Amino acid sequence: MIRFIPGNRITLLESGTDYFPALLGAIDGAEREIHLETYIFADDDTGRRVAAALSRAVRRGVSVRVLIDGFGSRGLIGGLEQDLRAAGVQVLYYRPDLGGPRFKRHRLRRLHRKIVLVDGRVAFVGGINIIDDLDTPGQTPPRFDYAVKVEGPLIARIDRTVRHVWTLVSWSQLRRRKLRPKPRRPRVLRVGDMRAAFLIRDNIRHRRDIELAYLDAIKGAEREIVIACAYFLPGIHFRRALIEAARRGVRVVLLLQGKVEYVLLHYASRALYGQLLDAGVEIHEYYKGFLHAKVAVVDGHWATVGSSNIDPFSLLLAREANVVVDDARFAARLRRSLENAMICCGRRLSLDGWKHQPLHQRLLSWAGYGLARFLMGVAGYGRRYDET
Repeated sequence: MIRFIPGNRITLLESGTDYFPALLGAIDGAEREIHLETYIFADDDTGRRVAAALSRAVRRGVSVRVLIDGFGSRGLIGGLEQDLRAAGVQVLYYRPDLGGPRFKRHRLRRLHRKIVLVDGRVAFVGGINIIDDLDTPGQTPPRFDYAVKVEGPLIARIDRTVRHVWTLVSWSQLRRRKLRPKPRRPRVLRVGDMRAAFLIRDNIRHRRDIELAYLDAIKGAEREIVIACAYFLPGIHFRRALIEAARRGVRVVLLLQGKVEYVLLHYASRALYGQLLDAGVEIHEYYKGFLHAKVAVVDGHWATVGSSNIDPFSLLLAREANVVVDDARFAARLRRSLENAMICCGRRLSLDGWKHQPLHQRLLSWAGYGLARFLMGVAGYGRRYDET
C-alpha cells in the first residue's frame, strides 16, 4: 500500500525544454548543497551547461555531490569529469568496475534513476538524463520524456534516499574522507495541496515497490489506464493484470516505442503485442522521435512519473525512482500530453493488421523475446522475471 504524503506542489516537466531551464534555475539559486544522481552525464552542450552551473554553485560555497552510473556515462562524460573535480564538485561513480574477463551479474545492477535535490527544499525526479535532447542518432525531434519538480513534505523522503546511496557508494570506494556531517535539516512545510509518494527500487528493502504500485493501480482501475513506456517487456503477472483490466471493461492504452533504438528490446517487446491486442488493449507506437517516457495515468487521478521502465532491467536490477501523485489536475495534464503525443506522433496498431504482418517480422519478434529470456536466465533472473 502506497503511503501518500499531503501538502506538496508537484510540477510536470515535459522533455528537456521544460526540465533543463527549471533545473538550471534551481542550481543557480542553491545556497547550501546540491545532490545530483544520473545514469548519463554527457559532455555535450546540455552537460556543459549543467556542469558550469554546478561549478558556479561551488564557488558560492555550496557543497555539490554528483553520483554517476559507471556504465551509463562510460565514454560520454569526457572531460567534464575533470572540470567538475577541478571546480571542487565531489564526483563518484556507481559500480565503476566493469572490466575483467568474467561475467558477473551484479554488474547489471545500475543506478538508472535521475534525481536532483537542492537545499533540501526542491527536487527533480524523472526519466531525463543530463544529455542534450537532440543527441539522438539520425533523429531531429528531441526525446519525448518527463520529469517532475517536487516541493513540500515529500522532499524529506527524497533527501534520506540520496544521502543513503551517497554514503553507501562512498564507503564502498573508501571515500569516507569526502563525507561531511549531515547539516540540520529545516522542517519542510506544506506548500500545496497534492498528495504524493516517492517510491524507489533497490535490491534490499524495496525490490518491488514500484512494480506493486503499478499492479495495485491497474487492479483497482475502473475506467482507464494509460501507460507510456520506452522499454516495455513485462512479466506474466503484469501482462495478466493489464489483460484482466481490459476484459472487465477498463480502457487500457499503451504508448510504446515505434522507432528502433535497441534492437533486442524492440523486437522482444513486440512479441507480446498479439496477446495484448487480442484482449482489447490499445497499442500506439510513437514515431516522431525516440520515446523515453516512463509514466502512467489511471482513472484520471492516479499518476506516476519516474525512471522505471516496465522491463526486467528496471523491475529486477536497477536502482529506480518514481513519484506517484494522487491529484486530478496533475493527472489531467499528463493525460492530455500523452493523448496529444498519440494523436500527432503515434500510430495505433490493429489486431487484424498485426495478425497479418510479414512472417519475417514475427520471427524477429519471437527470436528477440527468446533471446531476452535466455539472457535473463543466464544472469540468474529468469524465475524472478516470470513472477513479475
